[in-house]
Amino acid sequence: LAKLRRYKLLIVDEVGYIPFDQDSANLFFQLVSSRYEHASLILTSNLAFSRWGEVFSDATVASAMIDRIVHHAEVLNLSGSSYRLRNKTRSQLQAQ
Repeated sequence: LAKLRRYKLLIVDEVGYIPFDQDSANLFFQLVSSRYEHASLILTSNLAFSRWGEVFSDATVASAMIDRIVHHAEVLNLSGSSYRLRNKTRSQLQAQ
């Protein structure tokens, strides 16, 4: 955590893509807390904050983490078609 705290900006992509076990959730909370009000953090996720309790297996930890994340944040909600899937046809998507 000390090494990650020294960077001015840390980007974590796809939070919630894979669920966290309890130890990993606690470690991620420590990362967020260590950077809170000290350094910038950019997170991406396709899940609403209301679902983070499921991802981190603990609604209390998720709530405390979200509180720190959004305190000084700009939250951007993007909608629309997936950039990665934009050139796929419906039949190609169904075949996957």
